[in-house]
Amino acid sequence: MVNVVVLDYGSGNLRSAERALARVGADVQVTSDFDTAFECDGLVVPGVGAFAACMAGLTRVRGEQLISRRLAAGRPVLGICVGMQILFEEGVEHGVRTAGCGEWPGTVERLKAPVLPHMGWNTVSAPEGSVLFAGLDADTRFYFVHSYGVRRWELTAGPGFAEPKVAWAEHGEPFVAAAENGPLAATQFHPEKSGDAGATLLENWLRAIT
Repeated sequence: MVNVVVLDYGSGNLRSAERALARVGADVQVTSDFDTAFECDGLVVPGVGAFAACMAGLTRVRGEQLISRRLAAGRPVLGICVGMQILFEEGVEHGVRTAGCGEWPGTVERLKAPVLPHMGWNTVSAPEGSVLFAGLDADTRFYFVHSYGVRRWELTAGPGFAEPKVAWAEHGEPFVAAAENGPLAATQFHPEKSGDAGATLLENWLRAIT
């Protein structure tokens, strides 16, 4: 059984993520303990609310160090919602710039859409060969709740590195809905709130990290 930690840093739907992962067969623990979170098979970083508040909470538990060390060791990490956003270089909210974890280049910005937040079900345009979206139809819908997102993907392939697989969705304009880049993966939507589709995505992730 795959051992997964849902990182508790004061943000995110921890119990919802815990239940969703247990549903698809993971042995799940919710904790902020650094060593436990480093040693597990898969680390899930949830997040809701403001970018700056999430980063402050993450810093308090050395979460940015934890993510960096796990990735350097090739150990899988999955970010969800703001847990995805904080993986980028910075977030801009109300004119205030906050440094993120910097695992991916790019800026989290307010979406240009007639109605915000973007709340509800939306389709995702998944890349060919995606692990996360394997077995899911193109018209599959996932549940989103957010006003900010990544509007431009900036990381490309390099020597010894494969091209990241980036999925897109649209609300007023295109934005990054998910990304897969070696041991690091993330979704802007909430798989734990996306019913059977979300369960399939989490199951795909678990299968990939074993």
